[in-house]
Amino acid sequence: MKFEKISENKIRITLNIEDLKEKDIDFHSFMSNSIESQDLFLDMLDQAEKEVGFVTKDYRVMIEALAMSNGNFVLTITRMIPDVAEKPKRKKVAIKRKHSQITEGLAIYRFETFDDFCMFCQSLKFSFQTNLTSLAKKNSLYIYQDQYYLVFENINLECSNIKSFYSAITEFAYFVNHSDLFVRKLCEYGKILMKNNAIKICNKHFSEK
Repeated sequence: MKFEKISENKIRITLNIEDLKEKDIDFHSFMSNSIESQDLFLDMLDQAEKEVGFVTKDYRVMIEALAMSNGNFVLTITRMIPDVAEKPKRKKVAIKRKHSQITEGLAIYRFETFDDFCMFCQSLKFSFQTNLTSLAKKNSLYIYQDQYYLVFENINLECSNIKSFYSAITEFAYFVNHSDLFVRKLCEYGKILMKNNAIKICNKHFSEK
């Protein structure tokens, strides 16, 4: 775990998978804003005070979490300056998630519900789906811990529609990562619902006509 002070009111914390294991928290819990991840964030704020003198007592803080393609996680923590007329308030943590754009041949997105996935597929039905194979050769849907993961494999980074596709999917889902290790975890502990052509299957059987 690495602490860097960017400015008087902003620091950057870099974590890797080993840091999460040491805290006994998995990737899914970390990115889903669970109770465990909230506890970890508060522990990190305490450690940041010791490491770089970043005091957050009586301040609101905003934490921006970004999953990197190399497996690391970068947290940018901003201390919000209160209005002079305001009375000091108890510390609150607000988490703003950033979505990493598709920069690898593999990408994984998480949908909170199956309905969210179906609505995403429906949104592509008359716009992008005809050219979907030009973006990725495979797209498979898994369920793991009551949430739904769409895995894109063999992505064509030169596809002309990749930016519009990225904009469309981030309206419905959260970017998870580019890790094939996480795909193995889905295969081992999750369940595959639609293999290889999940979006086409969904629009054929579940989307509104």
